[in-house]
Amino acid sequence: MDHPLSSVTSFVRRWLCNRRHSLWILLILLVVCITIQTLVARQARSDKSTGLSNLRFTVNNDHLFPAPQNVWEDLHSETLLAGKQGVLRPAQSDRASDLHHQNGGHEKPSETILQRHGDNTETFASREVSPGKPPLPKHEPPGSLALDSTRTGLTTQGDRRLPNTPTPFTFFKDHLHSAAHAQATCQPKSRIVFLKTHKTASSTILNILYRYGESRNLTFALPLNKHSQLFYPFFFASHFVEGVSSRSVREFHIMCNHMRFKKSEVAKVMPEDSFYFSILRNPVAMMESIFIYYKSIQAFHKMNNLDDFLENSWRSYNSSVINNHYAHNILAFDFGFDNNITADAEDLEDRTRMVIAAVEREFHLILISDYFDESMILLRHVLCWSLDDVVSFKLNSRSERTRRPLSAITAEKIRKWNALDWRIYLHFNTTFWHKVNSLVGEEQMVREVSQLRELRNNLANTCLKDGRAVDPSQVKDAGLKPFQYGAAVIQGYNVNPHIDRETRAKCERLITPELQYTERLYTQQFPGIAAKPRRLSRVVRSQSLHPDRTETTGLARNRDAYQRRFIRRRFSNLKNLKAFTSALSEANYRERS
Repeated sequence: MDHPLSSVTSFVRRWLCNRRHSLWILLILLVVCITIQTLVARQARSDKSTGLSNLRFTVNNDHLFPAPQNVWEDLHSETLLAGKQGVLRPAQSDRASDLHHQNGGHEKPSETILQRHGDNTETFASREVSPGKPPLPKHEPPGSLALDSTRTGLTTQGDRRLPNTPTPFTFFKDHLHSAAHAQATCQPKSRIVFLKTHKTASSTILNILYRYGESRNLTFALPLNKHSQLFYPFFFASHFVEGVSSRSVREFHIMCNHMRFKKSEVAKVMPEDSFYFSILRNPVAMMESIFIYYKSIQAFHKMNNLDDFLENSWRSYNSSVINNHYAHNILAFDFGFDNNITADAEDLEDRTRMVIAAVEREFHLILISDYFDESMILLRHVLCWSLDDVVSFKLNSRSERTRRPLSAITAEKIRKWNALDWRIYLHFNTTFWHKVNSLVGEEQMVREVSQLRELRNNLANTCLKDGRAVDPSQVKDAGLKPFQYGAAVIQGYNVNPHIDRETRAKCERLITPELQYTERLYTQQFPGIAAKPRRLSRVVRSQSLHPDRTETTGLARNRDAYQRRFIRRRFSNLKNLKAFTSALSEANYRERS
């Protein structure tokens, strides 16, 4: 009898011999599977490496900064968190105003936002800022200890970190995700309110908004009855907008003409999610410009020069005379506040804090005219616009021969005379540079300003005859002649005659003055109303054809008189319009404080 083990062995041998071909097939399949698995693993590693490289390129291009929309939301989240710990004084020189309107509520900024800039951040409110190269505060890359070392509990000694403080690797991964998400979520804003202030390069910004809206078929909140202003200097009212009372317009996208701001009335016209912004200018330079441009007003017209007025302002300035508001704290007036406050007033600081707090609640962004190109880059980031959207030529700008240099003594007199404006400017000049650092970054700002200026130069070479502005007498096209007022010589442009029709149309939009552009948009939006003749329209056309200094000053007075008569008809039941305006100003103070 055979041994059982021998029987099993023989059986296995016979089975293997009979199935030799099957084993070879299985072996080949095994080798193929291993080869495929190896190739797939190598390809996955290659794809991962390529993807990381691409992401790194994207992040480097943006300098590890999230898009403005995300940064704004992050700052707002910090504001809400820090708001529980206490509220800063609105006039504090080193606070930021990164505010965001949300469901009608407004939060005050926290000091922790400013602390992210480090202890070496330069305070701009302590000195006068002159036009020129922007003195950007020192900027550290996001996440660096130098930037975050002022936070509670965080030190730079050794490797001590707060709990959950990201390592460099996790920080990099977080920003990869943040940058990719920002690119996907940042959408251009098209619901905009721009408070057009006086002598602050605001006419240039208006042209930017006009071109942006017209090219996208957006609807403008234009002044009623073909006016060029929203019945300034009276407080804005919703029925000043064409199409509101008649309900012929379903939705407005952009409001940007001159008005005296009143948020509650603006909110009746514009969508709830509108973006509010404005622009300020150093009150010293602005006062020199105002004196020349509004030389015909009662406060100025008998004065030989600005020093004359500043020496005798107590005698020549009468706040009850129409248009004299241009001579005193015009920025505060445009924002809807009482401008008649002196440097030695006991409540000056309280008034200043109240004005600043109200402006920060009601506006998302305040730009600085003295740094116009930097302002346009910041605006483009916040609105998610392109460089092409914010490029421009200077409009409503004076000839150099009408500019007057100011002495240091005169400058100090202006700061004292316009004490409220000066304090407002100092505060928002500071917050402007904090926003530049938090939303753009110093290196990115320098690079984009250079790109913007190069783009402007290229457009000038293409669009403009001789590539520059000229005096109004040299402007050949009557439709492009700028409005002349006061003692200023407002320059215009001639279109390059050697360009094709399509390019000419684009170039003309860049250099069309405010009055003519407003009239064109009005005709596009309200063709039926625009066809009706109106005296003011004939006045504007007559001025364009005959830009005589004396005549245009008289025409401007006729325009102001026409607006006053229109307002008086609207408020015919009021015996004393001046008393009504003063009462409204006080009510506006109480409402916004």
